Amino acid sequence: MTLKVAIIGRPNVGKSTLFNRLTGTRHALVDDTPGVTRDRREGDGRIADLEFQIIDTAGLEDANDASLEARMRRQTERAVDEADLVLMLIDARAGVTPLDAHFADWLRRVDVTVVVCANKCEGRAGMAGLAEAHGLGLGDPLAISAEHGEGLGDLYDAIRDVAEAKGELPAWHTKKSEATETASWEDDEAEGGELGDEPDPGQIKLAIIGRPNVGKSTLVNRLIGEDRLLTGPEAGITRDAIEVAWSYRGRPVKLADTAGLRRRSRVSDKLERLSTADTRRVVRYAHVVMLVLDGETMLEKQDLAIARMALDEGRALVIAANKWDLVKNKGAASQLLRDRLDTSLTQVRGVPWVPISATRGSNLDKLLDAVLATYDLWNKRVPTAQLNRWLEGMLEAHPTPLAKGRRVRIRYMTQVKARPPTFAAFASQAAELPESYIRYLVGGLRDEFGLIGVPIRVNVRQRRNPYVDDG
Repeated sequence: MTLKVAIIGRPNVGKSTLFNRLTGTRHALVDDTPGVTRDRREGDGRIADLEFQIIDTAGLEDANDASLEARMRRQTERAVDEADLVLMLIDARAGVTPLDAHFADWLRRVDVTVVVCANKCEGRAGMAGLAEAHGLGLGDPLAISAEHGEGLGDLYDAIRDVAEAKGELPAWHTKKSEATETASWEDDEAEGGELGDEPDPGQIKLAIIGRPNVGKSTLVNRLIGEDRLLTGPEAGITRDAIEVAWSYRGRPVKLADTAGLRRRSRVSDKLERLSTADTRRVVRYAHVVMLVLDGETMLEKQDLAIARMALDEGRALVIAANKWDLVKNKGAASQLLRDRLDTSLTQVRGVPWVPISATRGSNLDKLLDAVLATYDLWNKRVPTAQLNRWLEGMLEAHPTPLAKGRRVRIRYMTQVKARPPTFAAFASQAAELPESYIRYLVGGLRDEFGLIGVPIRVNVRQRRNPYVDDG
């Protein structure tokens, strides 16, 4: 078991900044606005040779009703229940507030080790707040600066003491396990290796994207079987891209729930711009992108823009038509969705789509089977000999056009990489081969080798003339 360390505190004391410092990333959104973080985020933390799991949480509010703030607090309480060590952050420059004292009183009644960290202690401005923190009754506070990395030596000692007490220290002096090495969303290059590499047998990175309030977080909770993410009737609850490790049919999957994407013209708030950039980062490093639609208002212009963004990044695409239980005329809705996909996403014919209900859990196995099948196609390789036999037939059926009085000649093709399937065609007068003929080749590749629903790239390269001196 890896030591779990939870960071808690009232809003805007620097919890996400400390999370980013300990994980060595910038994945947690940071802004001066209080209450940026809503869901709890987990990551692999490290100080020198100490490795641990770190949990970032929402700012604690004194709320116990059905409001969003109360639901955020319950998520933090779950993080405390799971943690071996709790770091309670206060803003040393603001001093100990009544809200800090309220939650310190709560933590004294919880059976968990608590260390108070007085953040923003760079310089002398936080010295008074550091002195006040002794009065919380949770032991001697640590003076740190999450933004500047000060005080991490004292934090190292505090975490090490807890690890030694739990007998987990020896595991940190060994190499990371394979599971840990594949845990990060950006650890390996999502587009795959060079020619000859085998498809990655490791974790499938599945990004769940869509417009606000289409049920993305509800779907993730239903898939993993717990209320891991905040949900509710409010649109735009999710701000950070939250990653959750999971497995399906014995295959490890890392799910990433993302913030809803609106039209750029409607995005004026700074936080929403940060959330949108975070979602695009997740798509860039994903293997498969699941676009969640609202079954009652399917494939609006923004849905198509999101789908094209994923395809332009070369990701495999699967569509989940959510809230299907609310659709009255399912036959007409199915036909409308398929017609719009065929006319609006012509670059990837046959994108798989599955009607689901996240609240009822219907058709989720069928949806995940489509994800696995699409991922395998995205990794597919075609032998060069088989590829060139197919090319001969394509050239005979429709010869290449003339350019400058001579026919463009495609000598041969090879697949240079998978993820997505990418091919190089070596031709004379490569620059003269029209885009329409490249689309003809792409369509033939899709039909012949079953590459349905995944992006295909064909790069035409100029064949080097051995009789021309390159120097």
